[in-house]
Amino acid sequence: MRPAPFVFATLILTACGGGEKPSTDAAATGAPAATAGPATAPVSVTPCATCNVITVSMTTDDKGNYFTPNKFEAHEGDVIRFTLSQGVHNADFLPDSNPGRKGLPPASVLLQLPGQTTDVLLDFGTGDFYFQCDPHAALGMRGHVKVEKKS
Repeated sequence: MRPAPFVFATLILTACGGGEKPSTDAAATGAPAATAGPATAPVSVTPCATCNVITVSMTTDDKGNYFTPNKFEAHEGDVIRFTLSQGVHNADFLPDSNPGRKGLPPASVLLQLPGQTTDVLLDFGTGDFYFQCDPHAALGMRGHVKVEKKS
């Protein structure tokens, strides 16, 4: 006699954690909010006293998926603050798009709530650097920053 199909479904759900998971929401558990690393939270950076913060908006709307501005100049030590306007986006200085470059920042987490930000400190050299939103790169969501030496 062969086991009924629901036995297999039960085994699969049990093995895959189909049960209810405990809440990790700080407000629900009463625990203080965790300060997570870049793999789980947006990054915030304070620029040097003479450096600039350049805000780059990340948007999805009826015009498409795009960065505003998507091409700009900056100086070493400046901070690019990627700010989510609408949609779900990240910022990635992909090594393939920046061949031979060392010290590129890791891809940011996906920003999901309007107003969320993630910062990139421009401390990885001068020259032309290309970035993209990984989920929307094929749709043209790419940008370019020319980083110059701080005078």
